[in-house]
Formats: sequence, C-alpha cells, structure tokens
Amino acid sequence: MKVLQFTIPVPLDKSIIVQKDVLPFFYPHLHRHQEIQMSWIQQGEGTLVADNNMHAFRPNDIFWLGANQPHIFKSEASYFQPKSRKKIVALVIFFNPNGELASLFNLPETKLLKNFIMQSQSGFKVPPAYTAEVSSKMMQITNSSGTDQLLQFVDLLKQLSGYADMTPLATAQKSQMVSEHEGIRIGNIYNYIMQNYDKPITLEDAAKQAHMTPQAFCRFFKKHTLHTFVSFLNEVRINEACKKLTDGAFDNIATVAYTCGFNSITNFNRVFKTVTTQSPSEYMTSYFQSV
Repeated sequence: MKVLQFTIPVPLDKSIIVQKDVLPFFYPHLHRHQEIQMSWIQQGEGTLVADNNMHAFRPNDIFWLGANQPHIFKSEASYFQPKSRKKIVALVIFFNPNGELASLFNLPETKLLKNFIMQSQSGFKVPPAYTAEVSSKMMQITNSSGTDQLLQFVDLLKQLSGYADMTPLATAQKSQMVSEHEGIRIGNIYNYIMQNYDKPITLEDAAKQAHMTPQAFCRFFKKHTLHTFVSFLNEVRINEACKKLTDGAFDNIATVAYTCGFNSITNFNRVFKTVTTQSPSEYMTSYFQSV
C-alpha cells in the first residue's frame, strides 16, 4: 500500500538511530519508511495497525516493524481530548539494512542475522516472556555509542533471532498498491472507525467519510484492506475489549461489551471468539497466566 512516506532524519555519523518519544499521542497517520523500526512502548495504550492487521498495545510491549511496512500506532481516543494530560513514552530504534549497514549484513559471519531480517518483513511482537531481556538490551544500545553501540545492536539481533515463537504482525498476503491519495483516504477511514468504535457505526457513516456511495465504498475498502467494513470494525472493537478486559477497570464482561459498541452480550461473545479463537473468560485466563 502506498501511504505517507516518512523520512527518518539520519545523522551523518550514525547507522543506528535511537529516538525517545515523549508526546501527547503517537504520530496519527498511516505511514511507512525504509528503516526497520523497533518500538518499546513505555507509556501509552491503543491499537497498532500493521499492514491490514490490528494489535492492541499497552506499556511494556515491544514491536518490530519491517522496512516499508505501512503502520500506525493509534492512541486511544482519550489522548485526543482537549484537556487530556496523558502522554506517550516510547523508545524507538531505526536501522536500514540496505543502507550504511548493508556491508555488515553481507558478511558471511552475519548470514543468519540477514536471514532473520528477511524473514521478519511482516514484523512481530516480542513475546512477554522476552520483553525484560529485550528492553534491557535496547537500553544498553541507547546508553552506548560508537563501536560499543554497534556491538550491542548486533547482540540484540542475535538475541532476537534465537527466539522460536515470534508471531508475524501481518499475514503474508498483501493488499494491492494504491495511490498516495487513496492511502490517505484509507488512513482517514481507520481514524474515524477507531475514534467512534464505541458508538453505532453504519456502512453509510463510513462511506460518507470517504465521500463514496456505500456500494463503491465496500469494493474500495475490501480491495485495499482485505477486510470487509464489518470485519474491520469488529476487530477494532475486540482489540479494545481485550485491553479493557485485562486492565482491571471494568467490573464484568458485559460492561466491557457494551462500552465497546456491542448491543448484546451474545453477539459480543460470538464475535470475540471469531476474532481471538477464545471466549472472553478464556482470553483473560490466558493473558494473566502469561503475564
């Protein structure tokens, strides 16, 4: 998908860019860049859209995003309220394996690391069991420079390549390339749905945001996102429900269902299992056992 092409400022004396973000909310537009990105979410919550797949994020999650992989870390709606005092904090590492580092990855000694990078083009989330050691290594990279930083970076890649249970953020199937204008339009639709998921949203409502008829909107959305409007809306709602079920802010599952836009607990349970393959109670049990 051709979306906003973001240019990462690269210092002349750096091949690895380390960035600490402290902002009211994450960059709000669907975008991509040549660099691979590792993001450690230290503060903030919301939904990550990577290619055409959605993943809830919360503090202490770590994500790897492939080169030129369209993505947006969409902060929860509360971060955009006029009087909000919330902020996001993230430690981000960028590197371009085809840029200044290309010669490093062409060495026979780093063949396994190059293979790992090539196999991770769809991105992944670091499993909770490994976040402590990965975040520690990211801090070591942040606090070093020169040759030491490069060695720490290589060590991080070696560590990541040794993990066996990395689940891709996106499926192998890709949506068709679209123009930048269409990419912006899709990003606007994503934003509209994510900001209004807790309210009744009809196909006609979404079509109006794209300035299209409902029939044309259905064809456009399915062609370029591989989702129907309803399946995308359901995934957004279930992602939000997963966060609410595990943050301890709600008394029961029914309350979560209604605050995420579902009008019946039966429908919520059915959709939840379709999206996650688990019932809400099974999901909670699995989550707290892993944490």
